[in-house]
Amino acid sequence: MKTKEFLESKDDLTISNENKDQLPNGYTTEDYNLLINNISILWVNAKEKAITAVNTELLEANWQTGKYIVEYEQKGKVRAEYGKQLLVNLAKDLTIKNGRGFSRSNLLYMRKFYLSFPKSETVSHILTWSHYFEILKCDDPLEMQFYVKQCINEGWKVRELKRQMKSCLFQRLALSADKEGVLTLANEGYQVMKPQDIMRDPFVLEFTGLPQKKKCRENELESAIKTNMEHFLLELGRGFAFIGRQYPIRIGSRLFKVDMVFYHCILKCYVLIDLKRAEVKHSDIGQMNLYLNYFQTEMCQPDDNPPIGIVLGARKDELLMEYALHGITNQLFAAKYQLYLPKREELQAQLDAILGI
Repeated sequence: MKTKEFLESKDDLTISNENKDQLPNGYTTEDYNLLINNISILWVNAKEKAITAVNTELLEANWQTGKYIVEYEQKGKVRAEYGKQLLVNLAKDLTIKNGRGFSRSNLLYMRKFYLSFPKSETVSHILTWSHYFEILKCDDPLEMQFYVKQCINEGWKVRELKRQMKSCLFQRLALSADKEGVLTLANEGYQVMKPQDIMRDPFVLEFTGLPQKKKCRENELESAIKTNMEHFLLELGRGFAFIGRQYPIRIGSRLFKVDMVFYHCILKCYVLIDLKRAEVKHSDIGQMNLYLNYFQTEMCQPDDNPPIGIVLGARKDELLMEYALHGITNQLFAAKYQLYLPKREELQAQLDAILGI
């Protein structure tokens, strides 16, 4: 817990009844509570520093272990063939001498840790060994760089990192860019600068638990997303704040409802999402355009940017969407969702074609 958060959580701290009459003369309850707060904050900060120090030393030890293994393998050669038997023997002997933590799998990743980050100063101590252990499962250096940068930028926990890697986030984002854009994505992470940057096609909604072969109703999909809102926000990306579901819009005597409304704190605008269980139709585009015009006129404040609309369906006809969206001045997009994790091999093959590999 951060110091500021700790202070806020202790604002209502009061001295226990049995100690009220035991305060020295001249000291008030407020003085005593301040003493408790000061000592408590001291220990919170000390524990945070201790955790940071332990993590730094652990990363350094893992990196150095990998370096020792690689240097032993090379024996002065520029390149050396990786010897699997060496790690088997090391795992047994180091475990006997030092205890747990030296399995062949761990040693394999320590070795890869050093080879992937040969300069120790490029290792971020913001991340834990558990983060790096997952990131090192990538074979592509660009993908590794991306997930390191993204973990730092968005403060992902290991569980969140695992989900994004399984959903092939790097490949999905990279496929919408050219070669230079892919390199920028890997080196700088995912930057949200304009409305197009929040789009992912497809959006992966495997966390809903809905069977992919069954035609679910729109309200079922919406309810599943609402139940798993934390996962949905992770899929949408940084900056989204949930406003409401089935958000009512009254125009004259008619009542309309937007499936989901968010506010994007970075782009400073409303984001409206309409869910379609089947293919996105041209009429869905017209309806979303109506919603955007309403929000622009009735809901947006002077310092808000124009709202963004996303019609999210299981399928979309690219040519039909091209004609349906032509001439619309609002920030309106049609995208697909899928209820299962994408096939990594297929996405990687498309990405390799962009990179010319």
